[in-house]
Amino acid sequence: MTGRPAPAVLPSSLRVWLGPVVALAALVVVVLGVLYAGHSRPGRVDARIGAAVDGVGPPWRHVALALDFLGEPGGAAPLLLAIVTGCLLLRLPRAAMLVVAGAAMTVGTATLLKHLVGRTIHGDGNLSYPSGHTAFFTALALIAALLATGRLGLGRTAGTSLVLTAALVAGAAMGWAQVALGAHYPTDVLGGWCTALAVIPATARLVDRTADRLLDRTAHAGRRERR
Repeated sequence: MTGRPAPAVLPSSLRVWLGPVVALAALVVVVLGVLYAGHSRPGRVDARIGAAVDGVGPPWRHVALALDFLGEPGGAAPLLLAIVTGCLLLRLPRAAMLVVAGAAMTVGTATLLKHLVGRTIHGDGNLSYPSGHTAFFTALALIAALLATGRLGLGRTAGTSLVLTAALVAGAAMGWAQVALGAHYPTDVLGGWCTALAVIPATARLVDRTADRLLDRTAHAGRRERR
């Protein structure tokens, strides 16, 4: 096969350093899930933070509603479509694969955890742990940061800082919106944030391996045809 191979969506400079982050994030998700399994009331930390943030008025409530909409199907679907289209127009099929697979894996994991943990909010059966909105928005920020790290050729320190900062900003923004609107407890938000941190690097690695195998098979088939 001729031409340069497509760049990895998980830069090699970050593979080793993101491993502990993935493990720690997964541990936090599990621990919080065990602590709040079957609960329907906020914990002490939830109550303190929620009292300070819940019930914001305009104009901040409008900001919170706008952020919340980006995590709803009506807002998330066009957003994903626009990002995937942009990746394809820039001839970045591997990045497009990560956007689709990363979003699906993150939301799917959060949904599964909701049913396994069974934590509810407002006493009306709404499953709350972890926050799917926070997980989804954090996942998109992580993907963007990983792709930027690769495109800009950032080293280990700069790349890791960019990835973690992007995740923190996106998670804090959507998490604030969810707590302010009373849709989630703060610990739900933390669980959603950690879900994305655990899922996206692993999904990026899987996308790279799958794409590399497909390229190898295509190259092998091409060599056989030329014989």
